[in-house]
Parts: sequence; C-alpha cells; structure tokens
Amino acid sequence: MKSLDAKLAEVKANPKSRAFIIADAKDADMAFGARSPGPRNYLARRGSRPAKFSPEVWSRDEFGYRNLPEFLDIIREVTHQGLVDIMLMSAYVNEQLAIKEGLFKNSHVTPAARANDTTDVWAVRHGCYTREPSQPFRSASIDHIQCGEIECERDGSGEFPGANLGLYSITFVNELEQDREALLWYKEFREEAERKGFRHFLEVFDPNVSSGIAPEKLGEFINDNILRTLAGVPESGRPIFLKIVYHGPKAMEELAQYDPNLVVGILGGSAGTTYDAFKLIHDAQKYGARVALYGRKINNAEHQLAFIEMLRLITDGKVSPEEAVRAYHGVLQGKGIKPHRALEKDLELTDQAMSYDGSATKRSTVEVRNNPLAGGESGKRKTENGNDQSLLTSAHTKDWPKRANGSPDFDKMTAEQRVAYHDWRLKRTFG
Repeated sequence: MKSLDAKLAEVKANPKSRAFIIADAKDADMAFGARSPGPRNYLARRGSRPAKFSPEVWSRDEFGYRNLPEFLDIIREVTHQGLVDIMLMSAYVNEQLAIKEGLFKNSHVTPAARANDTTDVWAVRHGCYTREPSQPFRSASIDHIQCGEIECERDGSGEFPGANLGLYSITFVNELEQDREALLWYKEFREEAERKGFRHFLEVFDPNVSSGIAPEKLGEFINDNILRTLAGVPESGRPIFLKIVYHGPKAMEELAQYDPNLVVGILGGSAGTTYDAFKLIHDAQKYGARVALYGRKINNAEHQLAFIEMLRLITDGKVSPEEAVRAYHGVLQGKGIKPHRALEKDLELTDQAMSYDGSATKRSTVEVRNNPLAGGESGKRKTENGNDQSLLTSAHTKDWPKRANGSPDFDKMTAEQRVAYHDWRLKRTFG
C-alpha cells in the first residue's frame, strides 16, 4: 500500500493521529518555463546530462537554470529518499518517470500530475497573464496522465502505468461569471474523473486579482466557497484532500473541523526563509492541516533532501521549527554549501503573500522568540556564513540522553541536545 492511502485511512479513523502527508510539487514546468527546474546551485549527485553555459553569454552571478535532465535526477533522488508521500509532476514528466521508467512501481511514493493549468499559473517571463482574472484551461487529459495515450485500455483493475491521481485547481475571484465558468469546468472534469476511476485533490487559490475582499476575510471567503462547492458532490466525486493557502489558525480550524471526512492541506507559496517554511507546516498541522504541498520552498532549497527530512521531523513532532532551521544550517556547513542567508537571517519569519507568480514582496519581519542569536550574544563564535559554531560543534560530542539500548531519548533532551543530535545524524546521512 502506498503511504498516502495508509495515512488518509489513519487520519479519518483517528482524528488525534499525527499522520501527515507531504507532497513535493515538482510541476512547475506547467507554469514557469525555463526557470521551472530552479537555479543551478546544489544537485546531490551529478546529473546525467548537466547543463553547460557559455561564459561569454552568462555572468558569474547567473549560472542559468537547471535543465530538464537535472530536474528529473532531483525527482529520482527525492523519490528514492522515501520521505515524501506524493510526487506531483506535469503530465510530460509523469510520462518520462512513471510510465516509461517505472520509478514509482516499487516505491511507497504516489505519483500525481497537474490535471489543469488555469491562466493564473502562466507565470512566464515578461508575460501579463497572472495579472488577469483566472481563466479555466486544461493541457493534460486524464488518459494521458494515466497511460500516456489519447485513450487508455481499461480492464477494470484500476491499474495504470502512469499516475492515477491529479491536482485540479480553481481560483475564485468573487466575480459571478468568472467563478461560475470555473465551476462548470470543474464539474466536467470531476464527472470524467469519476467515470475513469481517476482520483484528484482540489487546489483552491486566493483571488489573483482585486476581489473587493479584505485580506483578513479571505479565509472565510475561501472556506465558504469550498464547502458550498462540495455540498453538491457525493463521496464518489469528491477530492481526496484539499490544498489551500494557510489563512491562520481560526480559518484552518473552522474548515478542518467542519467535516471529519474532509482532509485539509496547505500550499507552500513563494520560497521565503527556511523558518517561513518550517513554521508554516508546524502551525498548519497544529490547527488541523494533515497535508502540505511544497513546491518552490523545496525546489529552491540549498539541499532538498535535508530540507525534506527537516519537514518530516517537524511533522513527526521530533524537532521544533527553530531547531530544524539550526540543524539544517549544520548540514549545509558540513557539506560546504553556502546558505542563501546567514542563520540569524534565516531564523526570521517573513510575511509572504501566496501569489503563484512570486511577485509578492516581504511586508514585515518578526523576530523569533527566544532566538539565542538575537542581540549578538558574547562567547559564541560565528562561522563565515553566520552559523553558530557552538551549536554545530556540539553535534560531535554525542552527549545527548540515551535509552538503555543506546538509542536517543528524545523525551529527556533539551532543545540544544535535539539540535545537536539531528545535526550529527544528518551530517552522517548526507556525507
């Protein structure tokens, strides 16, 4: 059984379960074009066909973006790591990896594909599409996602060489004709999916244009639209979970507690700081989310595998977001990877808007409570990249509490000891 199905069953059977679904959203080629694979910084293993850029064309600060073969290598690495439950891809990448290569046959990771690409995700360079009210559109067909052909041969088994799970996206803009048209397209897709035995999860974006709704009221607008939309849909046609912007504790609890059969998940939005990503998944889980789909937050990370492991440690309740940031920086230092930001800056919480095109800017900065780096404490030597050397070197002492069998005793660890333990373990894991 795939871990997705096991966790969905567990969450519905036991509301107190910590089971949490993490998806890596590697479907950016449906939106960004050449920038989709991300900047060419860290690739854990050398790509089979690495991109080569001419020095007379590209400056030292540019390096260009990864190419598609490098992108596929990263997807393979994340899948083999086995810490995510879903790998979301475009229909084309799904064909290459799931159908032709069979990457997911012996993996607990569930392949999925973006089933539609509304115009508010057309985030091409120099384009203006994302600034116009979202229009419904579908490039991929269900049959192409399931079997890579215009029409699948169906034997009734429900087994397909490709993905049998898709993301369907709606953007409500608070305009009658626009929203009605979007719902008609969703109705058509939903009915086709039910006939073809194709599962989906529903992504609901905030309005991508001015909607006349105050920002603090958007959570209520989105919640009501979701519940109103699904009230006319029986279980056979419903999404297996939701993907929405996290609008804070109140909005999340309202939606998550409305119907025990409705599994709520969050989207990651723009990259932001490492603490943004870790704090978001922690808080969303605390108030009822059971799924997180991170795209740019993972793809733009300095070390994607270590970043994903930190997400899993947080949702498993083993480390706090603050501890995870420090441990993550320890991994980067151990591998000689320069972080995007010094640790002190990466422990800042920034207010990131969730527009798909990434045009939102940082509006405010919040100091991490009890941040030991704030104010420049004396007696702690900083590395060149801003890391707290005392935290990093303590990882090698291995003096954290242990059980009788020698395994770490997390219940008796201090915050610093947990950071030290996971820093040591991750450095050992990732070389």
